[in-house]
Amino acid sequence: MGNRRLWHRHSYLIYFLYKYTCTTHTPSNKLSLSSLTLERTHFRVSPFFYSLKGFELDMDSHENDGNGVAGEEALPPPPPVPEDVVPEQAPEPAKKKVMRVPMARRGLATKGQKIQLLTNHFKVNVSNVDGHFFHYSVALFYEDGRPVDGKGVGRKVLDRVHETYGSELAGKEFAYDGEKSLFTIGSLPRNKHEFTVVLEDVTSNRNNGNASPENEDRKRMRRQYQSKTFKVELSFAAKIPMQSIAQALRGQESENSQEALRVLDIILRQHAAKKGCLLVRQSFFHNDVKNFADVGGGVLGCRGFHSSFRTSQGGLSLNIDVSTTMIIQPGPVVDFLINNQNVKDPYSIDWAKAKRTLKNLRVKASPTNTEYKITGLSEKPCNEQLFSLKQKTKDENGEPETLEVTVYDYFVNYRKIDLRYSGELPCINVGRPKRPTYIPLELCSLVSLQRYTKSLTTLQRSSLVEKSRQKPQERMRVLSDALKLNDYDSEPLLKSCGISINSNFTQVDGRVLQAPKLKAGGGEDFFARNGRWNFNNRKFVDPTKIEKWAVANFSARCDIRNLVKDLIKCGGMKGIKIDEPFDVFEESPQNRRAPPVVRVEKMFDFIQSKLPGAPQFLLCLLPERKNSDLYGPWKKKCLADFGIVTQCIAPMRVNDQYLTNVLLKINAKLGGLNSMLAVEHTPSIPLVSKAPTIILGMDVSHGSPGQSDIPSIAAVVSSRHWPLISRYRASVRTQSPKVEMIDSLFKKVSDSQDDGIMRELLLDFYVSSGKRKPDQIIIFRDGVSESQFNQVLNIELDQIIEACKFLDEKWCPKFLVIIAQKNHHTKFFQPGSPDNVPPGTVIDNKVCHPRNNDFYMCAHAGMIGTTRPTHYHILYDEIGFSADDLQELVHNLSYVYQRSTTAISVVAPICYAHLAATQVGQFMKFEDRSETSSSHGGTGVTSAGAVPVPQLPRLQENVSNSMFFC
Repeated sequence: MGNRRLWHRHSYLIYFLYKYTCTTHTPSNKLSLSSLTLERTHFRVSPFFYSLKGFELDMDSHENDGNGVAGEEALPPPPPVPEDVVPEQAPEPAKKKVMRVPMARRGLATKGQKIQLLTNHFKVNVSNVDGHFFHYSVALFYEDGRPVDGKGVGRKVLDRVHETYGSELAGKEFAYDGEKSLFTIGSLPRNKHEFTVVLEDVTSNRNNGNASPENEDRKRMRRQYQSKTFKVELSFAAKIPMQSIAQALRGQESENSQEALRVLDIILRQHAAKKGCLLVRQSFFHNDVKNFADVGGGVLGCRGFHSSFRTSQGGLSLNIDVSTTMIIQPGPVVDFLINNQNVKDPYSIDWAKAKRTLKNLRVKASPTNTEYKITGLSEKPCNEQLFSLKQKTKDENGEPETLEVTVYDYFVNYRKIDLRYSGELPCINVGRPKRPTYIPLELCSLVSLQRYTKSLTTLQRSSLVEKSRQKPQERMRVLSDALKLNDYDSEPLLKSCGISINSNFTQVDGRVLQAPKLKAGGGEDFFARNGRWNFNNRKFVDPTKIEKWAVANFSARCDIRNLVKDLIKCGGMKGIKIDEPFDVFEESPQNRRAPPVVRVEKMFDFIQSKLPGAPQFLLCLLPERKNSDLYGPWKKKCLADFGIVTQCIAPMRVNDQYLTNVLLKINAKLGGLNSMLAVEHTPSIPLVSKAPTIILGMDVSHGSPGQSDIPSIAAVVSSRHWPLISRYRASVRTQSPKVEMIDSLFKKVSDSQDDGIMRELLLDFYVSSGKRKPDQIIIFRDGVSESQFNQVLNIELDQIIEACKFLDEKWCPKFLVIIAQKNHHTKFFQPGSPDNVPPGTVIDNKVCHPRNNDFYMCAHAGMIGTTRPTHYHILYDEIGFSADDLQELVHNLSYVYQRSTTAISVVAPICYAHLAATQVGQFMKFEDRSETSSSHGGTGVTSAGAVPVPQLPRLQENVSNSMFFC
């Protein structure tokens, strides 16, 4: 209709123009209808109409043309619509994408034996919810207008502002986050304040970069009289109603409620900062040697406390927990370096490595006790490193004369400081690169409470776990003491908020779910006891057969012939028929000093020259128990290059239990199944067994802290052979470093090709499950914080839906999205008992979210330390699980982990995803970047101008369809 009406209007316009030109103009100016062009495609008048030569056409000025024509009503009927005109449909307005949000709780579960528990959440009472937090942005400048960029100065400056200008601030206390935000309860007198403050001795955290130790010495002597001036600007930024805290407690979370809780957490941080603590997010560490534990390598585990406010069904609570961070061993720099590099004396130190380790650490230099930041090391030893020492005499130009002296001579002869061993060692540089300031090594001591951010070795990690574990009752006592020590009730800002904190642990109602019935070989059913079982006198439910295999020995010192004999015997008892190996290939002694990649290449050349064909399986004996440099190259060679399943071991004490654990992994990798749930054998899993269902586990593994150039590894595992939920396979990709969201779930490369992870896994499910497409997709996602939930729901889930639609436009599976979090600080205790909570314990009340659908589960038996529950968040459920059925499914999935004979702390698909990402990530360690990229057909670029991300080599098909990650 709209197009027809438009045609009519244009027809009238043509008619009007014709009448106008015929009746009011001379023949020379007449226009024929043929000279008027009409663009039928778009139904609009040509611009020619609006720029007629010799005319100014104004429709409003010609309401009556003198011949009785006055508007559309007076005109004769317009010309008919041409038959060849096809009306154009107006485009439908674009539908606005509806953003998914985490779903609300549908109800509480009831299954399981009830149990009373305590948790480390302390009830918070809030009596003042009528006021407002006022947010002010903070800008700090030096006297010359340069912005202050150094960390740690801000708190000192703002403390001085509070001391000096208290009256101008109306006597208000404030909470400062140490950077650019400051909060008050009620407003300051003005929206913008400018202050000038003076700090003495503030230069101890900065260096003026003078190259001369002599000048530096003069500065040290004058330092107590020195001061620095700062300008401070406070500008009003926002107003946050305290009422939003009450809204958050009712489950009505908003940006205001998150900000209000952030202010409360900033108050806790400031409270700890005033006590001289090291702050790491919401964890605080006191400088007390009683809290330090030596884990080797010049690294200490420092015990502190986590404190944060949480909204829950039970109201506002304060969550306090024990926290540990790693710090540098304080004291003489040389002692730290000797321990860090595990050498005997200073003369054996690797100084190139030491330079990387020491950079940006803070030291105090004796005898002045002045603090500096290390910028590097001198290129030459102390007794050879020259600098220009200014003299009292002047040259002919009136400039002070200079004398070239060594740093060693200066300190020994001019400063009269005895140096015992620094002469032949590099100096510490605390100046700028172009204007160095050198201090002899033995005069420098590392300041306490400096974080160690590099990854720990296996031995350090083991030592840390052993020294930081606490039994439940000990942890409860420590937390009670911490609450008293922190004395939050005396904090003036918390008082102003009307906040008081109960000193008693919160009591919650738990339930203990019954362990699922398991099935072993021969149709035997059995139950786990205390979350554990064994295969003594039992066979695997689906044992494999190993026919063509061999052993590769990289210098492991053990009786290999007996080990192989015992492995074959133990395998037979578990139902695995293992033939004699083709041979044991010993590494040549002359290859043992070669780089890891070379050692692996030579071993494979040796094996290929002897074997008649490709083996089904290779057993690899490594010399070191863990973290062997050979592991990554060996795995890449087997899995990616040759498609051979392999198992690496480092035998120390070989017994039946050790061999059984090895066989659990080998059987799973070769397509067997060790045990399974009775309900998946029946099958009778609620909802899952009724319709084809694929279960996904998703995780992203990042490089070690400080390694910003190492790509992150995204892994997704998927169940196969529905209705089973015990068999999985994995798909792994690289992505940009430190990026948590998986960006390769759907990767369209052409109109008909998708190279994403999901296509690979969905096709495998289709093939392995009797040509069935999954009607239901259950996603378990690990490693994301609450602030990233919306990204999982609206970015990752969208990719998965796109991948499904790309395979079949009419296919609409239902989704269930669950986040699993281990990195939280909620613990549960049995009152009056020294034991951990029993396996199968689930909690969905009091300390859970006031609105969202979440619960805590301790599926495993905590044998050492205090059990850490897994926090599950159900973000999205189209399938329609009841609370009981969903918790039962999660509990069951903690019992299908094929690598062990215990229930595990988090569902098996997530554990497998973590294993796959970690194992395949080992490929990157010894790869040349360009080589790694080309092996996959180029590099991936996540966005325009982004740094190319090296791609992993594709695994061979027979390996990629296996549980190679077990």
